[in-house]
Amino acid sequence: MTTPIQHPTTQPNQLPFVAPCHQLETMAAIGWLKLGWQDFKRAPRQSITYGFVTMLLSYIVSFFAIEFGNFYSVLSLILSFLFLGPVIAIGLYSISCQLKEGKQPILGHCLREGRRHFSNIGVFVIMLMVVFLLWARAASVLHVFYPVESDASLESFITFLSIGTSVGAIFSFIIFTASAFSLPMIMDKKVDMVTAVVTSVNAVLRNKKAMLVWALFIFLSVALSVATAFIGLLIFLPIIGHATWHAYSETIDASQWPRHD
Repeated sequence: MTTPIQHPTTQPNQLPFVAPCHQLETMAAIGWLKLGWQDFKRAPRQSITYGFVTMLLSYIVSFFAIEFGNFYSVLSLILSFLFLGPVIAIGLYSISCQLKEGKQPILGHCLREGRRHFSNIGVFVIMLMVVFLLWARAASVLHVFYPVESDASLESFITFLSIGTSVGAIFSFIIFTASAFSLPMIMDKKVDMVTAVVTSVNAVLRNKKAMLVWALFIFLSVALSVATAFIGLLIFLPIIGHATWHAYSETIDASQWPRHD
């Protein structure tokens, strides 16, 4: 079994309600993925169940988008659904936690975890949807930069794509920093959503290089899942979910908060 990298130093925090974080190595994400894969192999049935449900929901969302919308509706709905990935993966965090404690993972326990944190999860989902709606509004405004001339130059298209990519990167960064460690912390400790989100943002900003690598791995897994008509979600979602739990355990020092019973 791969042993997580130990970090002897902890980053100090200026805010008392923020859990301190460890200083991560740049390629720490590789260790998290290895641990996530080990959890997947130790609980394959439970892990694939979560991946299958997510794949099924992706097909349903895409069907309704195609039936009642257009291609752009499909992209928007898929993106909005993928933003909820951290919420869906809360059961995977529970599986990894049970494995860490030497227990046999039980799906019923994962569902109870979701009910227990329903209010905090609801706040988080609302926050994500607000960010997504702002993103969608910004995307519609950016169409004023789209070249409408029949003989538009390549530079015009490059300018449009550059602006759109930059704006999308900003909103992606907001979502990633808020969700990187917040939901695992909510599941593990008796803490409110505001503290968990601020802790997550603080940890990401203090470990920019390591978290950039982690974000690239997540983006790659999402891209491969979409490219395989969501079949990749059967494997990639559980591994990323389990790895996220190990990323939280290795990065955040939340020992001052009590654990859930």
